[in-house]
Amino acid sequence: MSVLENWQQWKGFLGDRLDQAQDAGMSKQVINDLAFQIGDYLAKQVDPKNEQERVLSDLWSVATPEEQQAIANIMVKLVQNDGTH
Repeated sequence: MSVLENWQQWKGFLGDRLDQAQDAGMSKQVINDLAFQIGDYLAKQVDPKNEQERVLSDLWSVATPEEQQAIANIMVKLVQNDGTH
């Protein structure tokens, strides 16, 4: 099963990547910019695997670039405490 198929696993995966980025010394701005790039890639290239991802994809598709950046920033906040370590 892909990490994208389960919302809780997806959030945990993103939380782990966020922890790694912070441990590597990445700034909050760099992390938020990467989250935006990942969100944009997923919206354009990956079919949502669950209801939560479908909602995010639908919101992303109608959002302005500024709103997409806000969605990415909110996702970073959402997963901050969802890592496995």
